[in-house]
Amino acid sequence: MHNSKNCHENVWILSGTSDGPAIVNKLLKSNYVVFASVVTHKASNSYPKNPKLHIITGKLNDSSEIIKFIEKNKINHVIDATHPFALIISRNLNEACEKIKKPLFAFERKSEIKLFKNFSYINGLKDINKKVLVNKNILLAIGSRLLNETASYYLESGANVFTRVIPTYESISIAFSSCIKNSNIAILEPSKKKVNILEKQLCDHWKIDYILCRDSGSYAQMNWEEIVIESHMKLFLVKRPKLRYKNPFIFFDYDELINHIKTKP
Repeated sequence: MHNSKNCHENVWILSGTSDGPAIVNKLLKSNYVVFASVVTHKASNSYPKNPKLHIITGKLNDSSEIIKFIEKNKINHVIDATHPFALIISRNLNEACEKIKKPLFAFERKSEIKLFKNFSYINGLKDINKKVLVNKNILLAIGSRLLNETASYYLESGANVFTRVIPTYESISIAFSSCIKNSNIAILEPSKKKVNILEKQLCDHWKIDYILCRDSGSYAQMNWEEIVIESHMKLFLVKRPKLRYKNPFIFFDYDELINHIKTKP
């Protein structure tokens, strides 16, 4: 990789499609060479085409792989803009950066919850009172990693379980191999428009009583809030995990993050 006079330094960002592209565009405009790690090839399509941008697809297994990547590509700055519930990769990043004395910059989406009567915060995926679940229709919008385990719990509680998963190979495979009926699975990208939200039509079709999702600050979460606030349904929102790092620089604004990197010695 080149670091000419017209280039600042190499920045590595790990993110999805919500915040990653916006941060990457700002870094490129500031003349950084950017390495962007995403989980799927589909996610990479959300990023711009630029000779100074290098897309890396796939998962990193542990902190040793992270250290090798940083050293091989002469990374100067590491940005963790992953999902707020992506605890494993964040822990590994923190461990790796501590070992090699590399500063870790964390971008966190703001949690701006609209408080309303049919909304409840819960601490974990299985914290809904079982007594209210019998013969009720619950929609799990929690991603795929813990889908089967969570669905099994609510099925045993007497609920009718439905789910919405995003259209990736991994999510679809996990959903259809889970204990949820195939007819109760919807494959759907989160709507990004405030009108004609497809998720609302899905809830109406399935006559959903409860929605379970996580406080991720994503389009999906905002959609569920928008749908529930004027309905008979109830939204259960899982609280974010406590801070995932020991000594990170944490930012909630794109420009503040970029400016801090620029001024970092």
